Amino acid sequence: MSRTTGIEIRHARGCPARDEGECSCTPSFQASAWSARDGKRIRRTFATVTAAKTWRSDAQAAIRKGTMRAPTATTLREAAAVWLEGAESGAVRTRSGEIYKASSLRGYAQGLRDHVLPELGTARLSELDRVELQDLADRMLATGADPSTIRNAIAPVRAIYRRAVKRGEVAVNPTSGLELPASQGRRDRIADPAEAVELLGALPQHDRALWATALYAGLRRGELMALRWEDIDLATGVIRVTRSYDPKSRAFITPKSRAGERTVPIAAVLRGYLLEHKLRTGRGEGLAFGLSAERPFTSSNVWRRAHTAWKRARAKRARELGLEPDSVEAGFEPIGLHECRHTFASLMIAAGVNAKALSTYMGHSTISITLDRYGKLMRGNEAEAAGLLDAHLVRADTAARLAQVEA
Repeated sequence: MSRTTGIEIRHARGCPARDEGECSCTPSFQASAWSARDGKRIRRTFATVTAAKTWRSDAQAAIRKGTMRAPTATTLREAAAVWLEGAESGAVRTRSGEIYKASSLRGYAQGLRDHVLPELGTARLSELDRVELQDLADRMLATGADPSTIRNAIAPVRAIYRRAVKRGEVAVNPTSGLELPASQGRRDRIADPAEAVELLGALPQHDRALWATALYAGLRRGELMALRWEDIDLATGVIRVTRSYDPKSRAFITPKSRAGERTVPIAAVLRGYLLEHKLRTGRGEGLAFGLSAERPFTSSNVWRRAHTAWKRARAKRARELGLEPDSVEAGFEPIGLHECRHTFASLMIAAGVNAKALSTYMGHSTISITLDRYGKLMRGNEAEAAGLLDAHLVRADTAARLAQVEA
């Protein structure tokens, strides 16, 4: 069969047909399609000539559409190294144009190192397909990996291919259409108003303003670590969140997203804690909750002191009530700094703050994030909605009756 047709018969070694003799093997058929963009032929081998012809026709159409490229020698491991280097330098950015946070890149690097590259690192970037990635995710799930671990492992692969497609290095993104397990997440710990007051009252005095800011302003841990007195305007009653702190790199960084730079109102209850803290420390500049004006607090030490204080308070109340020392009924259930953020959201919702305003105060990039996370806490307007519907139906019925009378 002529090479010019784009299909070549491939005989086994030792077959007489290779020297123009009679074929004694079961030949295969190699189809090829020319990619002018790559300056290369794309080849595939098939068991039948029909399959080869079909593939060649489809390949030529895909090349014209730009959905097929000639394979490259670059492996996923090599592409990942280049991508991580670019992301760390700021040359490679998120879909919204933001610089990747150091904490995100550490998670990406770990996911690639621990789960993806050991199995798929040697695969060519242009040849890795969705089935192989799906199989990886399925194997991880079968071996007991948490759904969030699986999603975090696939996330950097998505980013690598998203960039590769935009640069024309590959034609198809194999991460599209993957079926990944849903992250169930754990139930958020939320303190009610009375409980929040009790928890704060049991803390060492020098830690109360920090935890109060977490509970009543909803700042993230890194934002609390980076908060300066210059960012706290007690006169106008606002906190301006302009930066965060990354303990791993020991550096002050921009907030989690562009929306992270925000202004949060200072409630009267928080104002009291902040004023007391400012007077007690005698500092009006530098870090508000730092070990010094320049040195941030250590979150593990803050948590340890709080946990100890709450444990003692629980044991004391348990004795007074005749309960076991660790009895849940005695209260003072420990809460984390990030869980205080959930408490802030729930308090704002209970106070009637609308979702858009809450999204701004929380520093969420979109209101959908706020609704997905806290929508279940928002009080419904069922009675109001029913009243509006009834009023509409009454008006419609009245109009219909008038029309009949006039007719």
